[in-house]
Amino acid sequence: MPDVLKVIEVLAESEKSWEDAAAQAVARASKSLHGIKSIYIKNFEAKVEGNKITKYRINASITFLLD
Repeated sequence: MPDVLKVIEVLAESEKSWEDAAAQAVARASKSLHGIKSIYIKNFEAKVEGNKITKYRINASITFLLD
């Protein structure tokens, strides 16, 4: 039987970078999902305070294998 994949949408943020936000999204999702195959970053956003970026945010889709 061919593999069946599911896609979920997640939001994540980091004080370090967008890359760290993506890594945190995968790490958190892997606590309740297994067989994660990919992450697709849809949007990037940053929170600014005092003319400096304070939070890096992403909106992403995570694809994983169904049992």
